[in-house]
Amino acid sequence: MDGGTQTGRAYIGSFTAAGGAGVVTAAVAADGGLTVLGATAEVPDPSYLALGPGGDVLYAVSETADGAVAAFDPAGGTARLLAAPAPVAAEGPTQLSVHGGRVFTANYGSGSVSVLPLRADATPAPAAHVLNHHGSGPHPQRQQGPHVHQVVPDPSGRWLVAVDLGTDSVRVHGLRDGMLTLHREIALRPGSGPRHLAFHPDGGHVYVLNELTPTVTLCRWDAGSGDLLPVGEASVLSGAPAGDAYPSEVVVSPDGRFLWTATRGEDVLSVLALDAADSARLLTTVPCGGHWPRDLALSPQGLLYVANERSGDVTWFTVDPDSGTPAFAGSVPAPAASCVLFG
Repeated sequence: MDGGTQTGRAYIGSFTAAGGAGVVTAAVAADGGLTVLGATAEVPDPSYLALGPGGDVLYAVSETADGAVAAFDPAGGTARLLAAPAPVAAEGPTQLSVHGGRVFTANYGSGSVSVLPLRADATPAPAAHVLNHHGSGPHPQRQQGPHVHQVVPDPSGRWLVAVDLGTDSVRVHGLRDGMLTLHREIALRPGSGPRHLAFHPDGGHVYVLNELTPTVTLCRWDAGSGDLLPVGEASVLSGAPAGDAYPSEVVVSPDGRFLWTATRGEDVLSVLALDAADSARLLTTVPCGGHWPRDLALSPQGLLYVANERSGDVTWFTVDPDSGTPAFAGSVPAPAASCVLFG
C-alpha cells in the first residue's frame, strides 16, 4: 500500500475461535488505506471495540459463554492488555459502550445489559449490576427469549438505549447510583428483530436497523422525556432477497443527508437518502467487497469501512458527496473480522 503519510490508527476486532488474530492495530494512510501493524490474541473473541473518552484506553468485549471486558493500551503497534479481563456476569456480550465512568455491555446470550465500573486506572471492575430483559418474539429460532444486541448513550448523555433483537423492542434506561432502571420500552413490528440503531446529527431522530427483516425503522427521539416514537419503516434492499439477508450495521452521515447499512448474505451496502429526518428513501446498493459484512464504520476522513467476517478482510470505500454512493477503494486481510474502530 502506498497511501502517503499516516493519519491515524484503526482497530479491528475479530473472532479468534474462527481464526482471527484478536485485536488488530492498523495504520491509516492519507488516502484511507490500512496497513496492519500488529495484533494480540490474549483475549478470546474480542468481537467489538470501543475507545475511552480520552482515546488512550481501548475496550473489547470477549464474546464467549462466560463473557468479559478487556482494556488495552492502544498506543503501540500492538495493543497491550492492561489487566485481566473483567467478567460481565452474563453470556455472549456482543457490543459495549463507555459512558460516565462505566462500561455497558449488550449481552446477546443472556438477554441483559451489564454495568462495569471503571477503576482509577480506567480498567474495568467486574459487573456491579446486570439488568435482565424479559419477553420473546414470533421467530421460532431467534426470538425465544431476549437478545440484547446494542446499548448506547443517547446524544444528551441522559439515557442508555438498548436494542433487543429477541423481543422486537428498544428499551430506554436511566442510570442512578450505578444502577440501570428501565424508563420506557418501545415495541417495534413483531418479527423485525432490531439489531443496532444510529442517531441523526440533529439529536431528535433515530434509525433502528432490523436483522430479521431487511428494513430500518424510523423514529423520533425526545431526550427530555426519554421517549422513542416509531414513525415509519423503509427497506434497505431493492427487492426480495435471493437467499440470506441479515442487516448488520447502520451509519448516518455527519451532515444527516444519507444513511448507510450493511447486509450479510446479500453482501451489499445500501444507500438511503434522508430527504427529511422522518423519511428514508433507498437510492442504491453496491457490493461490500467481501462476504458477510458484520460491521460498517465511517472514518474521520469520511471513508466507509466494512469488516467482512467470512471472507476475512476489511474493505474501504470513498463516498461521493453528492449521491452518497460508496466506491470500492481497497482492502486488507483480516481473518474473521467483526468490528472496525478509528482512533
